[in-house]
Amino acid sequence: MNGPEIDVEFAPELHVFVPRARQSGSVRATTDGVSSLGHVVESLGVPLTEVGVLLVDGREVPFAHVPTAGESVTVRAVARPQQVPGAPLRFLLDVHLGTLARRLRLLGVDTAYESTDIGDPALAARSAAERRVMLSRDRGLLRRRELWAGAFVYSTRPEEQLRDVLERFRPELLPWTRCTACNGMLRTASKDEVADQLKHGTHATYDVFARCGACGRAYWKGAHHEQLEAIVEQALALRAERR
Repeated sequence: MNGPEIDVEFAPELHVFVPRARQSGSVRATTDGVSSLGHVVESLGVPLTEVGVLLVDGREVPFAHVPTAGESVTVRAVARPQQVPGAPLRFLLDVHLGTLARRLRLLGVDTAYESTDIGDPALAARSAAERRVMLSRDRGLLRRRELWAGAFVYSTRPEEQLRDVLERFRPELLPWTRCTACNGMLRTASKDEVADQLKHGTHATYDVFARCGACGRAYWKGAHHEQLEAIVEQALALRAERR
């Protein structure tokens, strides 16, 4: 780009994408006089999934606005809670977010997850076909136009990732209703129905079971139940705080 110059100010939440904006909050950008403002913002490193409103000299403009010399642009972060068109709210996570996927499923949130790297085009196509919000730390993936909707996962820590998603989207929580392995729905099961999955100690100790209607996996309140219970309680507490 070697055309008109503009000043672009970024919301503090977006400085992670534009490190040179951290000191002054803004950067000087040279445009080509043809590209849209949305394209310019993306070229500076910010996925449009993370942009809420664009202001030019104080007035709101669409992403398609073509900037001219001397304009002052303000890039605001996406509003929270974020409203996603269509219903119900469903997610798709890439190969790097397995722990987050399992925790969302634990909370009863419809969460598809690719355990292998199927490539950005296939992920974007699935997001569009199933109308799922793509969650990823891959900025290139989030820039693909065929995505239904997307969001950048800011942290590398699963507990922070979960809190961020819950605060941003406020999904309905129905703990203990989904299989953490495949996302299928759980139903109450008798001990006889799941006996082939139980070791002798488990068979003798536990009497309450659930089973996934999709993959058949059995669930019971085993050794890790307290840890899982803590995740659920924290999520429910967070939802109560935000009401």
